[in-house]
Amino acid sequence: MWGQVARRLLATVPILAGLSVVVFAMMALVPGDPASAILGNYATPENVARLNEQLGLDRSLPEQYLAWLGNLLQGDLGRSYALNRPVADEVLERFGATLILAGTALVLCSVLGVLAGIVAAVQQFGWVDRAVSLLVLIGISTPSFFLGLLLIMLFAVQLQWLPASGMRAIYGGGGPLDLLRHLVLPALTLAVVAAAVIARLTRAAMLEVLRQDFIRTARAKGVAERQVIYRHAFKAALVAVIPVIGIQAGFVLGGAVYIETVFQWPGIGRMLVNAIATRDLLLVQGGVLVVAASYVLFNLLADFAQMLVDPRLR
Repeated sequence: MWGQVARRLLATVPILAGLSVVVFAMMALVPGDPASAILGNYATPENVARLNEQLGLDRSLPEQYLAWLGNLLQGDLGRSYALNRPVADEVLERFGATLILAGTALVLCSVLGVLAGIVAAVQQFGWVDRAVSLLVLIGISTPSFFLGLLLIMLFAVQLQWLPASGMRAIYGGGGPLDLLRHLVLPALTLAVVAAAVIARLTRAAMLEVLRQDFIRTARAKGVAERQVIYRHAFKAALVAVIPVIGIQAGFVLGGAVYIETVFQWPGIGRMLVNAIATRDLLLVQGGVLVVAASYVLFNLLADFAQMLVDPRLR
């Protein structure tokens, strides 16, 4: 098993190297001049050229990439043009808020999706199965940002039960309960689509397992139906569900970009939107690279969890 773990870890090295190339190339293709964006509309060509030279943007793209990669290997993501502070400090500060939002959404979608999939599979062709299938279809079809706006209109504007934006109250508050109130709407919005996907695939995996011979044998021996479902069928279906949860972990991290914008959540997604608007290339590159590396890490953890559940993979 440990040999497989070592091979998986080594396999992430070329993936991360490829990600660094893709991230740098994407930002190099974005139109516009960072120096002009920093200096404003009234900047002279001489000042723009001088600032480009100071920032190293007058060099060729391969030279810029090698310089950025060399600093990256030393743990230096550069310095933000617009904020005038280290990119690593800004990204880590914002990434904590994103982890709170994405982690809560991942727990919600995993629990709700797995439970809904199990109930739908056990009650196949019943009204519960049809209701879950309808909700799954609606959840997959509804854009997250549109659902977020609907939840804001209902719970923040009409009912006034929950705050519409931010991570903490502007005046007063600031405790765990205040954070929880601000977290409910964005986390629920981010979890709906992922929960629908997990529910659909959990149902399919459970139905496949419930048709296996060992399930019929367990029932023939008189094993209680609850134990057949949760101890035998769900444990076997979990092998197929874990990779789906790992993929949805990447989805909630990526979806946090526009959900944080809708709810004004001070995370890395909102930081990226502001950095793109100000042409802050190093900040965008650092933020995207951290999110992409986190996605690779989540999938790696999902592979390890799958190996722990299924002895055949070990």
